[in-house]
Amino acid sequence: MAFSKTLRFSCTTFMKFLYIPASSAKTPAPAMRHQWQLLFRRAYHLSRQHISTHFLQFQVQSNPNLQSPGSLTSLLNRHSIQGGSRFVDPANHRNSFICNFSSEPALEQNESDYMVVAEMFAKQIDKDQIKKELDLNNILLSHEMVLNVLGKLDSSPDVARKFFDWVSETNSERLSSKSYNLMLRILGVNGCVKEFWDLVDVMKKKGYGVSKGVRDEVLKKFEKEGMGNDIENLKKLFASGSIDNSTEKVSSRVCKIIRNDVWGDDVEKNLQDLNVTFSSSMVKMVLESLSTEPAKALIFFRWLEESELFKHDESTYNSMARVLGREDSIDRFWKVVDEMRSGGYEMEVETYVKVLGRFVNRKMIDEAVNLYEFAMAGANKPSEQCCTFLLRKIVVRNKLDMSLFSRVVKVFTENGNLLTNSTLDAVLKSLTSVGRFGECNKILKAMKDGGFVATGHLQSKIAFGLSAAGNKEETSEFINIIESTGSSTGLKTWASLVEGYCIAGDLEKAFDFFQKMLEIEGVSSAGSLFELLVNAYCKKNRAIEASKILSDLVKEKQLKPWHSTYKLLISKLMVKGGFKDALNLFGLMKNHGFPPFIDPFIDYVSKSGTGDDAILFLKEMTSKRFPSTSVFLRMFEAFFKYGRHNEAQNFLAKCPSYIRNHADVLNLFCSVKSSKTASSGTVAA
Repeated sequence: MAFSKTLRFSCTTFMKFLYIPASSAKTPAPAMRHQWQLLFRRAYHLSRQHISTHFLQFQVQSNPNLQSPGSLTSLLNRHSIQGGSRFVDPANHRNSFICNFSSEPALEQNESDYMVVAEMFAKQIDKDQIKKELDLNNILLSHEMVLNVLGKLDSSPDVARKFFDWVSETNSERLSSKSYNLMLRILGVNGCVKEFWDLVDVMKKKGYGVSKGVRDEVLKKFEKEGMGNDIENLKKLFASGSIDNSTEKVSSRVCKIIRNDVWGDDVEKNLQDLNVTFSSSMVKMVLESLSTEPAKALIFFRWLEESELFKHDESTYNSMARVLGREDSIDRFWKVVDEMRSGGYEMEVETYVKVLGRFVNRKMIDEAVNLYEFAMAGANKPSEQCCTFLLRKIVVRNKLDMSLFSRVVKVFTENGNLLTNSTLDAVLKSLTSVGRFGECNKILKAMKDGGFVATGHLQSKIAFGLSAAGNKEETSEFINIIESTGSSTGLKTWASLVEGYCIAGDLEKAFDFFQKMLEIEGVSSAGSLFELLVNAYCKKNRAIEASKILSDLVKEKQLKPWHSTYKLLISKLMVKGGFKDALNLFGLMKNHGFPPFIDPFIDYVSKSGTGDDAILFLKEMTSKRFPSTSVFLRMFEAFFKYGRHNEAQNFLAKCPSYIRNHADVLNLFCSVKSSKTASSGTVAA
């Protein structure tokens, strides 16, 4: 009966037996120590075919979400210490999580970073200067960075060795068998024979073998130079089988045994028969090789410590976490990382970045937030860029989840960090990209709870966005949010509100906000905005209404419109036949010291006006009784231009005597009369 229940265990139930806390693994009770193995073996011996099928269903044969974003890994090369952030230890800030995320899951690697580092080591520079240079260029060392820099130094063995030695002393965890082989190749092909063999000895002690590719290239160099002894020694190195005992080869044999069969007595026996002394680097290599089979990787991980073959450390815990940090192993992932922290170990930079990238690519934003909270609770904390990245990913989801947004804001600010305008700006861009800018007030409220208030440019940007979209309720709510924080709504924000409503075509609302601005900011800086408002009214064929608003504001608020505003409005009024309304603006222009704008009046009166209109216009344009003679002459010429001779005579009759008797005026009329007579004679002939 007990066995039948065992066979009916689901995959998830079975895996629960694999989670034996590290503390209990040290001194387990005899009856319980290997209960997950006993459970497996009973089912395995009685029904191997059934369990094999069941277990294969539980293991992932193809992995849709294994592909972690390579460009996310490249983020480890970028470094950005936050000014004013209190959680970064200046003496050890290279261990902080630095994630310069953009709107995409990650940025591509920056080729120039590799060149910067390569050139840095080509100079005479000490260790302290190296650290300062790296910080100055926002570069964080990673395994991938080491490989790429060595690649740039392929023909510069001295610089490459200087760089390699520095990494070995200060960041040895960034070096791998691949790094050593790359350095070995540089030494070999450049004829640094002694250094080549010295490094081979170091690699032997570390359990690293010489790759076939490196061997072949170096052999060509040795043969070309006629280095018989070195050729023989290199061939002996391979013939001795030293390569077969390298960490890579041993880990490959371990992985082959694990992959080839369902876990059981035979697998364990075959592993033990290898007589391997497991090291941290070897376990890490095996786990990474088993990344496509996370269940087997976890069984191996547990078996090692249960069998007292190896005690896991920070490196192997992180390797296991990277394997499990995926959609189909999420529960196991959290169990391992919680166990890791309970054991006093921290999550590494590579682990955080790779798993976060995988979660984001698979749209697992809830888990990404959980991971961020987990990392912020540890010794190595993500930076401001990580916070911004997550907030942007949250707001572009199908539905805005403000609980997730607030959680990120809370954990970020509770760790002594301050939200900035750049963070809000980035979030607003993401919100706009999915057509939900109207929900920005929710963002503002959440960030307000985190102690942040939008100011300056961002206030204006939000004000314009909401008003231009015609969102009256959201705009009012935005103003209330700003005012509730005690922050003033600046002139630019008022201007943005007016401009936005002008664009939306809601001129009444635009005028309301313009009046509020005048009350708070005064009229001294209102000229530009008022012209924008007047132009909006004119575009809506409401120039007469705009002229009344101008007159009222000049009289009641002492507003001084720009000269260009007067000219704009007069032109628009004359086009619409608003002669008298335009004339009313003349007096205001004179009081503000602006020269009269007469061209539209002359054009209008000469085409469709009367002599009386001409006299009225000329009297209104000056503080004197009449303007200069030249203006009268222009008016006469305009009447004649449009063939309105009778109206010109009517106008002349109403002019003062000094104009009627002026020589230039008489000559103009005589010339026009002569031209007219000549034209009549030509027609008669």
